[in-house]
Formats: sequence, C-alpha cells, structure tokens
Amino acid sequence: MLNILKMAAKNLARYRRRTLLTSILITLGVVAVLLFVSVSGSFKAMMIGQITDSMLGHLQIHRKGYLASIDSLPLNKNITQKQLNKVEEILAAEEAIESYTMRIKLGAMFSNYAETTNIRLNAVTPDRELQSMPLLADRVIKGEKEGLLAKGEILLPELIAKGMQVKVGDSIVLVANNKDGSVNGQSFAVRGILEGITGPGGRDGIMHMEDARELLRIEEMEVSEIAIRLKNIDQMGVVFSSLQEKLGAMTNKEGKPVFEIHTWEKLSPFYNIAKMIDLMTLFIKIMLVAIVLVSIMNVMIMAVYERVNEIGTIAAIGTRPGKILALFVTEGFLLGILGTMVGTIISLIAIAGMNASKITFDFGRQTGLQLTPTIDSAEVITVVLIVIGIAVLGSLQPALKAARMDPITALRHV
Repeated sequence: MLNILKMAAKNLARYRRRTLLTSILITLGVVAVLLFVSVSGSFKAMMIGQITDSMLGHLQIHRKGYLASIDSLPLNKNITQKQLNKVEEILAAEEAIESYTMRIKLGAMFSNYAETTNIRLNAVTPDRELQSMPLLADRVIKGEKEGLLAKGEILLPELIAKGMQVKVGDSIVLVANNKDGSVNGQSFAVRGILEGITGPGGRDGIMHMEDARELLRIEEMEVSEIAIRLKNIDQMGVVFSSLQEKLGAMTNKEGKPVFEIHTWEKLSPFYNIAKMIDLMTLFIKIMLVAIVLVSIMNVMIMAVYERVNEIGTIAAIGTRPGKILALFVTEGFLLGILGTMVGTIISLIAIAGMNASKITFDFGRQTGLQLTPTIDSAEVITVVLIVIGIAVLGSLQPALKAARMDPITALRHV
C-alpha cells in the first residue's frame, strides 16, 4: 500500500498544472462551504438568541387551547393557582431548566389623556423575567434599565410611544376588562421605551404582575403562560418530550389534556428563516459535491487517456488489475486530501480574520449586531469526509476503465 501511495504521489507531481488546477477547484469549494456554514450558522444562532433570550424563552406552557385564541388574549384560559402549583413541581424536577418566568397577557385601552389606542401587555415579575430573559433589558432604548420596572410603571413598545407621542416619565392610563366583563382603569408612569423585535411579543408593552392583578381584579394567582429558559438549547428536544409526557398525563374531567407545550420554533416566524438557512446550506454542500465530482472525474479520465501505454506496460509485466485500480483511486484520494487540507486552513484563517474585524450588521429594527462566525469541528470533519469520499468515488470509474484495459491493445495505442 505504501508503494501505491508513493507512485500515486509521483504521478500527481508529474502533471503539476493539472494537479494544481484540480486542487484549487476543490479548495475553493471547501472554502465556500465552510465560510457559508460558519457565517450562516452564526447569524442563525444570534437571531435565535435574540428571540429566545429577550421574549420567548426556549419553551412555553399554556392551558390547552390558549394559543388557538391568543389574538383575543382570553383571560378565562389562564393557568389557575392549583394548576400552577403542579406545573412548578414538575419544572423543579427538570435539571436541564435554568429558570422560568410567569406572565399574564392582556389587552387594554391606552390613553395619554389626549388620544386612545389599543395595547397588548405582558405582566411580569421583574426579577424572574430578567433571569429568564437576559437580553430583555437591552431592548430598553430609552429610560432606566436597572431592575426593569417597579409597581406603577410601564414599558411601552416603540411604535406606540412614537404614535402617541409619549416620552419617558409621562403619565398614562390603562383601561381593561377582567374576565367577568367589568371595567377598571389605572394610571401609570412610563418607565422606558422598548425596541421592537420580530415575532410574537415584539410589540407588547410590559407592566408589573401586581399591577395587572389589581387592574384585572385577580385575587388568586393565575398566569397566561410560563416561559422556560434551558441551560443548553441543544437539550430542548429532550426537555420538551419529558414535559410533554408529564404534563400530558394531567387531564380534565373530560379526559382531555389540561396543558399544551410549545418550543420557540412553533411560536416564532423566524423559524421559517432558520429552515431556509439550513436548506441553503444543503444546496451549497450539493454544489461542493458536484464541483469535486466533475473535477476529479475530468482529471482522472485525462490521466487514463494520456497514460494508456503506461497502463499497458505495467499490465504486461504482471501488475494485477486490482493494483492498477488502487493506483488511480489513490491519486483521486490524494487530490481530495490536498484540496480539503488547504481549503480548511484557508477557511479557519478567514473565520479568525472576520472575528478579529468585528463585522456588524442590521436586522430589521435591530442595529449594530456583531457577526461572530464559528464552525463546529464536527461540521469541518463532515465536509472533509464528504469531499474525500466524492474524490474517491469520482476516480473510481476512470480507475475501473484503466484496470480493465487489455495490455496488448493498450501497448498499440498511439
């Protein structure tokens, strides 16, 4: 085997120009794939982090049927105190859960004493909300961020603040109906302005949980949703299945499930963009396979054609077809190794350079997001193995043709 490797390397060195051009093509393909995977993966991870760490969490729990009617923010489908106690026992037993926060979602009439409009609100316990949504404070573009907010204060979405010409420190009034239909109003001070973000909750205001209970005249604790943050987002599937099994066992008098659980993927429209990124990555990999396959087959077919006499000579002196086959396959293998090695080195240097240059970009209303391309070692190994495998596969057909040549016919070839 060592002799075949040496002979294959010598044969590639003999045709330096062809070897160089083929290696460059493979290198360019590898660089294109690894850079695209690293940049697109960084963008996807960043946007998932922005969405999950500022408003959605990784998982959410609601009462069955709540999400189907969420546009009307139904208070009669809140999780009750008794149900909440059972859920908290289950969540406390899950080691993969880092924290969770509870919210009351409500709709209200918003007035600045001159104009009135509708507003959606998330009522939260500030400490728990900040623990579960660590990027939430970064969405406060005007006003004090420390502690999020206190009782009697409200955080307004940017669009409503601009449309109603409300500033930090202004006094406003909220009027809301409770689940029995009675109306109640309460005044608040504007603590801050929230930056808009894509997805459910991106245009909601935030108020204190105790204020919401007073406004809605809620005596016993009840919540609309529980947003869960995991220690590692990669554990989301496992935790989802576990909670689905445990909470799914809790049924009402009719034998139907009491709760429903959703991952952030089911709650955010960005998941469709994430799937498109994955699809584009797949297409790029397919293009890489095509580039390598065509390049290797072309160079190996030419190698066989130009070396017909040589093949006939080594066959005539007793070299078995298996060794001839192995020689040409090894040449393809070495071309794959060379191209992937150079391509990987260039890609890693380019990724390090992009990180050092601190590239920033805008996404929707969010500005100054920093791109930090990274690539997992498993992804690099996968790309390298695909390229080498296709290089070997691409050289197989020309190698078979060389191995099956009749020595006498090959020696007569001019």
